[in-house]
Amino acid sequence: MNACRIPRRWLGAYSDRVSVELSAPADLPPAFRTALAGLSDVDLRPELVVNELPAPSRLAPYAIALHAAVVMGDDELAEGRLVMLHDPEGQEVWGGDTRCVAYVQAAVEADIAGDPMLTGVGWSWLTEALTASGAQYTAEGGTVTRTTSERFGALSEHPVTCDVEIRASWSPLGDLGPHLVAFGDVLCLAAGLPPIPPGVVPMPKRRKAAVSRRAR
Repeated sequence: MNACRIPRRWLGAYSDRVSVELSAPADLPPAFRTALAGLSDVDLRPELVVNELPAPSRLAPYAIALHAAVVMGDDELAEGRLVMLHDPEGQEVWGGDTRCVAYVQAAVEADIAGDPMLTGVGWSWLTEALTASGAQYTAEGGTVTRTTSERFGALSEHPVTCDVEIRASWSPLGDLGPHLVAFGDVLCLAAGLPPIPPGVVPMPKRRKAAVSRRAR
């Protein structure tokens, strides 16, 4: 399997650009190579930290996998994964030859977790972010899950924790850059950050050296 490699450095400050290096560019299908080129010219919110993950080897002949986290000071407010798959022969369930698979997880307050509209709102974060970024796609599907965990005994200092999880996939059309932007925006919304109005560029924040937490 031919994978793509993203340098393990901070990505996402508006003063920087995401840099994608292909480990075997001559062997990549032209359509996938062209789509990946869009990742080299995207602006991500400054709260986002993006790193490469090992690409899955059984889902498609070609893939790139990214882990992203929303970091504010010492706190990681949300984290997730975005996997971009490509099969030159196409797959019937995809309705095409390329598929984005996303996972987002964030802690939420108990009253928010109890809101019956949370799952519908969570799904709208994805569809609205894709639209706002200009991403073209089809065959979207997924789930939004809320979980509440109650701790006891030695763990009872923080007895109740609530999370929202979004698992989604869709078939992108063309440039993959807007899909990475949309994924980052969903993470920020799940973390409780307000959306950035169009045309407003936030000041980049000073970043720490690294985020050690890995995707599950």
